Amino acid sequence: MSVAQTLRGVPLFAHLGDEELARLTGAVRERTYPKNSVIVFEDDPGDALYLVAGGQVKVVLIGEDGREVILSVLAQGDFFGEMSLIDDEPRSAHVIAMEDAQLLVLRREDFQRALEEYPRIALGLLRALSRRLRRADDKIGALVLLDVLGRVARVLLELADESGGDLITKRVTHHTLAQMIGSSRETVSRTIRELADRGLIEVSRKGIRIADRTALRAAAKLS
Repeated sequence: MSVAQTLRGVPLFAHLGDEELARLTGAVRERTYPKNSVIVFEDDPGDALYLVAGGQVKVVLIGEDGREVILSVLAQGDFFGEMSLIDDEPRSAHVIAMEDAQLLVLRREDFQRALEEYPRIALGLLRALSRRLRRADDKIGALVLLDVLGRVARVLLELADESGGDLITKRVTHHTLAQMIGSSRETVSRTIRELADRGLIEVSRKGIRIADRTALRAAAKLS
């Protein structure tokens, strides 16, 4: 996929015309990061916007004991790094490649120029930040109010919605799910088996598919 096609797939830039997209394409740089490499370190100064062109990355907080909490898993079409470009604060989390990842990098000055020239990008950015804030609120509420089954159910629904259907296309292991909900891999594995036995999900080599969305939403305490 070309750089222009990748940019067209990012909601921030999907509305740009061909000429506008061509100008933006000339400003981005392509970079490849091998699996498990750190792309962004927490507390580093923010100097660029990153767009995922291929592979998957995780946004994580790492405790002093080395324990990871995964805030989100990002795949093609997702972006990160915008917060530091807006508020001039250091990076708020680590970003690590979960597999070999291809990224497009837009430097601070080029990103700010794009915001000035194409105001609709700013509107798209506000929408994206609003969605992330709502997800953060939901995650905090789930950690406080839901048991492990409810938290797993909610994460699976979120991942399916991000994939645009009932099949979760992002490749997430039980260990990754455990890091996303603040539990252990063993507990998550038991919960996945329980949800499958109850017919709420189907697990295959292709991934996890939502089989009974209504029941899964009920387990997640979603109206």
